[in-house]
Amino acid sequence: MNKTIFFALFFIQIFINAQFSERNLSSEKWQFKNSKENSWLIATVPGTVHLDLMNNKLIANPYKDENEKKVQWVENEDWDYQTVFKVSAKELQNQNADLVFHGLDTFSEIYLNGKLLKKTHNMFRTWEIPVKNDLKEGNNTLQIKFKSSVNEGKELAKKVPFTMPESPRSFVRKAQYQFGWDWGPRLVTAGIWKDVKLNFWNFAIIKNIKNTQAIFQNKAKINFEIEIDAQVSGIYYLKINNLSTMVSLKKGNNKIEFPYEIENPKLWQPNGWGNANLYDFEIELAKNQEYIQTKNLKIGLRTIELIQNKDEKGKSFYFKVNGHPMYAKGTNWIPSDSFTPRITKEKYQKLIKDCKDTNMNMIRVWGGGIYEDDEFYKACDENGILVWQDFMFAGSFYPSDEDFLNNVKEEVKDQVNRLQNHPSIALWCGNNEIDEAIVNWGYQKQFKYSKEDSLQVWKDYKKVFHEVIPNALKENLTSEKNIYWPTSPSIGWGHKESLTEGDSHYWGVWWGEFPFEIYNEKVPRFASEYGFQGMPSLEAVKSMFSANPELNLENSTIKAHEKNARGFHIINEYMKRDYLVPNDFIKYNYVSQLLQARGMQIAIEAHRRAKPYNMGTLYWQLNDCWPVISWSSIDYLGNWKALHYQVKRSFEQQVILTEEMNGFLNFYAVNDELKKFEDIKVEIQVVDFNGKILNDLTTVQNGKTLDEIAKIDHIEIKNLIKYYNKNEVFLKLVLKDKNKNIIAENTHFFSKPKDLKLTKPNIKIKKISPTEIEISTDVMAKDVYLMGETHFDDNFFDLLPTTSKKIKLSKPLKNVDAITLWDTMN
Repeated sequence: MNKTIFFALFFIQIFINAQFSERNLSSEKWQFKNSKENSWLIATVPGTVHLDLMNNKLIANPYKDENEKKVQWVENEDWDYQTVFKVSAKELQNQNADLVFHGLDTFSEIYLNGKLLKKTHNMFRTWEIPVKNDLKEGNNTLQIKFKSSVNEGKELAKKVPFTMPESPRSFVRKAQYQFGWDWGPRLVTAGIWKDVKLNFWNFAIIKNIKNTQAIFQNKAKINFEIEIDAQVSGIYYLKINNLSTMVSLKKGNNKIEFPYEIENPKLWQPNGWGNANLYDFEIELAKNQEYIQTKNLKIGLRTIELIQNKDEKGKSFYFKVNGHPMYAKGTNWIPSDSFTPRITKEKYQKLIKDCKDTNMNMIRVWGGGIYEDDEFYKACDENGILVWQDFMFAGSFYPSDEDFLNNVKEEVKDQVNRLQNHPSIALWCGNNEIDEAIVNWGYQKQFKYSKEDSLQVWKDYKKVFHEVIPNALKENLTSEKNIYWPTSPSIGWGHKESLTEGDSHYWGVWWGEFPFEIYNEKVPRFASEYGFQGMPSLEAVKSMFSANPELNLENSTIKAHEKNARGFHIINEYMKRDYLVPNDFIKYNYVSQLLQARGMQIAIEAHRRAKPYNMGTLYWQLNDCWPVISWSSIDYLGNWKALHYQVKRSFEQQVILTEEMNGFLNFYAVNDELKKFEDIKVEIQVVDFNGKILNDLTTVQNGKTLDEIAKIDHIEIKNLIKYYNKNEVFLKLVLKDKNKNIIAENTHFFSKPKDLKLTKPNIKIKKISPTEIEISTDVMAKDVYLMGETHFDDNFFDLLPTTSKKIKLSKPLKNVDAITLWDTMN
């Protein structure tokens, strides 16, 4: 044999043997059973026990009818999972073999070939176990025995000398919403909810990669900190893209710094400011001139700061991105399914694209759900959506014994190491509403706490959220990426300081049953939660049933899919204030969506008019985890409710807004882009519902520039509409720049919807193509609702008299029906 060919083949063999290899054991054949039983059933991994029971036709779909009540027994049982997988003699020649569980829900015992390897107690941690000496050639049996989280939580609760609210979930490190919420079912799952991997490796392995950035005008300096576990000491080679260096590794843990520079860097910009530019990096580790392992990383170059400066009204709260103050526009995210393993990459991508398309730049991952899949953060990176990341604690008290604190510390370490390189991560928040729960929710009185009990609750709280979590962040993050906020909200909505500093969850609307107009008075520095319920699409309502339903509000299935005990009562009370309440279910569904959109429009516009006092508005909530009547703007099936269409309009980069006050109408031009508009003016027309222009005027601003916000001269309402009836006219507003280019448009109505003197519109729908229609009207068509199982690129809109509008459809429909507000009033 030719000597050159011989050595080439030799090095190829070394390369193959030395390479890191990963086997996904999730794809093996899995079985499960109730631990009390003997017969095994087919299981799917990743998955949950509920899904496996459904697939084996042992339980009905909990999302249908009232089946949720019938499956509550599942949470009290123990469940076993197992698979048999082959290992070859060649694989056993590797120096190291690790079993890696990316998600076990929650209390489990892991056995390999009958040997107990590990006990787990946290759904959010990664469990990595060396198994080189426990594997054998041929068949290997892997078994995971899950204990009931409810029963385990009850046992843990016994160790605390007083009653904890929301027990046993407070003691269990798993998704809190699984225990039931006022928008979600109680489905306390168990199972292997993320992938199981078997990794073989030699010499050394890359354990973690961090990056820090210093960005200058024409250059970005990136420092990669690479953590390497070396089983064999010696000389290794690191390569990042086109740069390589020699490193000496000692046996054990090594931290290597690798500087990298980018000329003329393109910044990652939030949505609305430019492109979310990302850079690809390939990190390769080699020894003896052969590559051992390759890791790929995609990062964005950007700076972010949380600015809190004292001022005459309190203290600011806003994010400065790439050196510029950013007005945060967005929403709150909950898990998009109660059974998280079936959330597809496509669903993540669609929901985040739906945020981008509605002009959002921030999303808050709420603390009662899960640390989301990598695909979620990837989608946020790609779409320029910043992430306010809660840690997974919500609305309760939590213990602080040594085991719990160590568990939390390791959870934080696992999650921040996984997520920290995403440019979308803006802030780490300790919890959702726990400070608020301790101070304002009356649990101490309800459970008859002693003074010592109450003091212990505060000690526990401070230990977890002011010591353990922030200290773990310091240990695992660089200072530039460690923006920590202990709790959201920082001050409860019943306290005046909640409006002058920090972030606010204002729930005077809904829980307090105050009118929507209270939003004009209760404007915080940063609104991180507020909301109102609305019905989902008719398609989503029908999906609640296993058979053709009779749709009415008294239907027990529909009632079972309203998880707020007073939900229908509150919706009805608000509806009476602003709308005529329809008896017909379809019309009721439609008006409830209009009501929700109207309330949130009032809130968002109040927040944006207050810029820069207010610098963020994140409504509750984006999505649903099952078919339900809730605060979401997108229902479980992915359909946009009226709210989501309104959010798109209310979150436009430039808007012209109105405010009625003391008989005057104030006008505000708001701009969220970095560019300025010179010599702005607003054109105002008073128009009746038949399209007749009753008054026409232009307000000139004498060279006023629109930078962030400009208040335009106010006008006395009686001089504007003269002797015409308020409920028969509206304002058409057009904001223009010095070149007469339209910057923004809007309308203003002087009466509540129920008081408008509308006439029947003659709606005409013309088909332009299979996926485009044109809709026209002769008179004002208020809140046009296009119906059909497709996505309309606009819906629930006002069509002004004698105008038309082109609408695109996501898929063709034979017929498109439409109703308007007039149809609910006659």
